[in-house]
Amino acid sequence: MDTDLLLYPPLVLPAAAALVYAVFGWRTWTAWSGVGTAAGQLAAAIALGPQIVHGTARTAAGGLLRADALTGFMLIVISAVALIATWASVHHIATEQDIGRMSSGDARRYGTLIHAFLAAVGAAVLADNLGLMWVALEATTVITAFLVGHRRDRASLEAAWKYVVLCSVGIAMAFLGTVCVYATALHAGGHGADALDWTFLLGHANRLDPQVIRLAAGLAVLGFGTKAGLAPMHAWLPDAHSQAPAPVSALMSGVLLSVAFTAILRYKVLTDAVLGPGYMRALLVAAALASLAVAALLLISQRDYKRMLAYSSIEHMGLAALGAAAGTRLAAAAVLLHVLGHGLAKAVAFTSAGQILQRTRTSRIAGVRGLATSKPALAGVFGLAVAALAGLPPFPLFASELGIARSTAAAGLGWVLAAALVLLLVIFAALARHTTAMLLGPAPGTDPATPVLTRGAVTPLALALIAAAILGTALGPLQPLLRAAATIVGAP
Repeated sequence: MDTDLLLYPPLVLPAAAALVYAVFGWRTWTAWSGVGTAAGQLAAAIALGPQIVHGTARTAAGGLLRADALTGFMLIVISAVALIATWASVHHIATEQDIGRMSSGDARRYGTLIHAFLAAVGAAVLADNLGLMWVALEATTVITAFLVGHRRDRASLEAAWKYVVLCSVGIAMAFLGTVCVYATALHAGGHGADALDWTFLLGHANRLDPQVIRLAAGLAVLGFGTKAGLAPMHAWLPDAHSQAPAPVSALMSGVLLSVAFTAILRYKVLTDAVLGPGYMRALLVAAALASLAVAALLLISQRDYKRMLAYSSIEHMGLAALGAAAGTRLAAAAVLLHVLGHGLAKAVAFTSAGQILQRTRTSRIAGVRGLATSKPALAGVFGLAVAALAGLPPFPLFASELGIARSTAAAGLGWVLAAALVLLLVIFAALARHTTAMLLGPAPGTDPATPVLTRGAVTPLALALIAAAILGTALGPLQPLLRAAATIVGAP
């Protein structure tokens, strides 16, 4: 395996941006430099892709960092969502400061933490060592807790504490799973920290204790599933998303959930090699149906549009779990495409929801009417983002959900697919009812103090929707990387 300098930008660039914010605070030039680092991350991830599509993993930092096709694909997901969120943050923070809801110190802390978060998730997907991956995901809990409680009022602090408590329980279970893997790896001939290396574990899967791996896999699904927003450990997610700044919600939904789910996929590959596919399939089917049921039941009576989007995240992680349960390469490709499409759509949905909140001063669905008349550009991007999340063409989630459905049926899980489709129909109806209520109807009178919606605030959201629509019709150069990543995760 070759050393590759392209593995460093996903860590170095956001870390450098965090340092710049910590020293200089939130300025116009620091805000745009943060956007530039996200663009640099995306460029490095795209450049890395062709080097790893043929199954040759790249390493750096003495083997601590390793990039295979799955890593390369997830780096594209992270950096694409990060580019949208950091670009939207420029206008979001400027508006917050104009209306007096954010001080310069708050803005400095926001910029520092958001880029520290991006460095942590980059480390999580690049880590070859399962222990290092766990440490990086634990770091995201600490960082995002301060972002969730950013406003420091009663509601945001309560959401932050709930997030910390539940995710700490989850990450503790994931730690126990990691310890179990380490124990059986030592008996299989591992030495020191190298015993948790992904390459070592897969190479010695036939020597690992099946019963210990069974316990480790169950703990990993519960632990990392908490961070991924899978039921029954999902309760932190609606509160956190409803209180966090909109770009932070975009990153948590589009990046944090996906990276945590990637950790589950890593454990699935290892567990399937030791136990066969049946055990993880049962766990993932249970998590998928529970997540879809929770989302369907709570979306019906939802009254807050940011919480509505949060429950939509639970739904989409449930769909990803359903595709992973099917286990084929087609299913794996559909799951990864779903992760990318969901990240782009949810980034647009949350950031546009934040702009709606800034201009209507309410997160209540009943308090927002006539957006299509009063703010047509904002209504357009928000409506199209929800349409993308509902799985309508030409967006990627249409193709990914079709692939997940086909794979689930082919895997002999017809009854699971039937139950999932019924729940998806309920979710679709709830999203359509709530969104149309916000977009249509008579527009309220204009408040002179309402912040002006600038073209620059809408531009990154529109570009993201265009990119999503293109990916929904033709993957282009991304297709070889997606196939190679699906080969790692899915069975032939």
